[in-house]
Amino acid sequence: VQLQASGGGLVQAGGSLRLSCAASGRTFSSYTMGWFRQAPGKEREFVAAVRRSAGFTYYLDSVKGRFAISRDNAKNTVYLQMNSLKPEDTAVYYCAADLGIVLSVIRVAEQYDYWGQGTQVTVSS
Repeated sequence: VQLQASGGGLVQAGGSLRLSCAASGRTFSSYTMGWFRQAPGKEREFVAAVRRSAGFTYYLDSVKGRFAISRDNAKNTVYLQMNSLKPEDTAVYYCAADLGIVLSVIRVAEQYDYWGQGTQVTVSS
């Protein structure tokens, strides 16, 4: 599967952005989809994930209540709605996909087989 992330940009603190990740292929609905981020000088960090069924979602503690991951299987797209953005949310955001990832490692970047190219999110104070 190929992934194309978009929607990043520059926003003031407290603002909102919605990231999108479009996937190729006919089996998108079978994949667990994740969003990760990497700030300069830091390791890649789990942000959110959604199982094949959109009812099962997982979040980094610091984004709970501010970010929401969702998917539209008819459009082969996963979204990350980011509200109440903070300067510490500044990073390159990546979407990722995996077909058979188990719950215990859903937050582990190395467990995902497919990655998009990343989209820059910059939050000014």
